[in-house]
Amino acid sequence: MTAPRAAWARRQWLAAAAAWGAAAWTGPARADLREVVAKVRRSVLPVGTYSATDSPRFGFRGSGFAVGDGSLVATNFHVLPEAAEAAAGAAAIIGAAGATSTLAVWTGEGASGVRLARVHATDRARDLALLKIDGPPLPALPLAPGGSVREGQSVALMGFPIGGTFGFSPVTHRGIVASLTRLALPAASAQQLDPRAVSRLRAGNIEVLQLDATAYPGNSGGPVFDADTGAVVGVLNMVLVRSSRESALSQPTGISYAIPAGYLAELLAGR
Repeated sequence: MTAPRAAWARRQWLAAAAAWGAAAWTGPARADLREVVAKVRRSVLPVGTYSATDSPRFGFRGSGFAVGDGSLVATNFHVLPEAAEAAAGAAAIIGAAGATSTLAVWTGEGASGVRLARVHATDRARDLALLKIDGPPLPALPLAPGGSVREGQSVALMGFPIGGTFGFSPVTHRGIVASLTRLALPAASAQQLDPRAVSRLRAGNIEVLQLDATAYPGNSGGPVFDADTGAVVGVLNMVLVRSSRESALSQPTGISYAIPAGYLAELLAGR
């Protein structure tokens, strides 16, 4: 083989080796996040209250997303009005001042743009709630299998930061699961020591997801989902977890937290 031909062959071999090395490092092709976001956004909704006498009639309180058979919306417990749990299953919520409102989710459909909702199930200790909504089912998001979340996993979170200030269009932020950590459960009072609360106390601390994506007020209750599949790995939480781990609530650190989807699956199953 002549020298020029040998040099050309060597360059070709080096180029092929570099291409193989890059393929081995990056792994298989991943789903386009744009496609995943387009599917997920159909299931993410503003959660709040509705009153025909208020202005605006829909009062935004947080984010939520459709799960189960599509007639249920998951969110944080703290997103609900204080009187909501006492009115579980009832249509109306009577506030401290006697004002009457109804739980609702914003869909933009119909004259009012809302669907009325009722409290279906709650998990106060883990700050989770399920709402039963009126009307046809929504596209439900799948939950990732328990124990499948890994540190370094690429995720995205979706919700409505700053409420309806800029309209009810879901906003997506991307990041990774920075850490899987544990959080001590708040001490239950005597009034809260039902069989479910006792079971949680025996179970000890709960696991939480620490994310490197920044969330804002209004994101609470929104889904944290796998960036490749759209499966929900957690429910974003801006109150229970942060207040237990950080003192500077008024000065965001850039760290966000989520309650793992496994706890939501237990609530869906009635456990």
